[in-house]
Amino acid sequence: MIARTDLALERHEQHGGQSPDGVRMQTERQKDAVITKIEILDETGARALEKPVGTYYTIETDGFPDSQLIRDGRLQAVTQALRQLLPEKGPVLVAGLGNPEITPDALGPKCADLVFATRHIDDETRRTLSLPRLREVSVIAPGVTGQTGLEAVEVVTGVCARVRPAAVIAVDALAAASVKRLAKTVQLSDAGIEPGSGVGNARRALNAETLGVPVIAVGVPTVVDALSLAQDVFGEEAQADEEDKRQYASMIVTPRETDTVTHAAARLLALAINCALQPELEGEELLALM
Repeated sequence: MIARTDLALERHEQHGGQSPDGVRMQTERQKDAVITKIEILDETGARALEKPVGTYYTIETDGFPDSQLIRDGRLQAVTQALRQLLPEKGPVLVAGLGNPEITPDALGPKCADLVFATRHIDDETRRTLSLPRLREVSVIAPGVTGQTGLEAVEVVTGVCARVRPAAVIAVDALAAASVKRLAKTVQLSDAGIEPGSGVGNARRALNAETLGVPVIAVGVPTVVDALSLAQDVFGEEAQADEEDKRQYASMIVTPRETDTVTHAAARLLALAINCALQPELEGEELLALM
């Protein structure tokens, strides 16, 4: 049974570190981060990695810094990757996906609370506040179907029809196959996102096909299922029959300090989004606006 993961990098590792046909990978070490770029070029690569065609950036760190460290290389790496994926101009809608009542799933809503929304700021207000020209940004947290009766894609589609963004940034918690990547990894992709897929509760995808605009998916793994955890620790030969494996695969494990790391990850992602979208503002100014 293949370990469950939302990370393209871990899917690639399941091929023994060799890029299958239709996949290209390059890795770069920067200050405080290792950045891996995986490009899934065609349907052959998509089938091999079980991920949609697109570009995936994975940023591995020693953990998330206090977001007061705005010069930290981890923040710079996330910001640079996001700028590579976003269109240069046009309004942006940020959607914080997930359930704010469940801590390891609250990354998206927590991040949305901290993103600098600007759509309501007119030129007169901007001049009064001595702000530079701002990119138009709208922010929503659509909740989950069990709370609202609505799929996230339905809510986001409705808002897109109103604000007509050039792109959507969808922020969500992810699942990893290895505990070493929990709360230490950021994945960014232009292939969109399927909310809940990492924990076996997949909902309708948010992508260019469903929304009509590019969807940049940004996430941090906060959970691992128990079967993937056992395989990570003991290897594929961990003793369990098929029934036990199915039960383990339905159990979700999260770090003891998940509240702290989810909050830190949300602040880092929000600050990176703010920096990527408002390059005329200094990091200190954006931090003060959060």
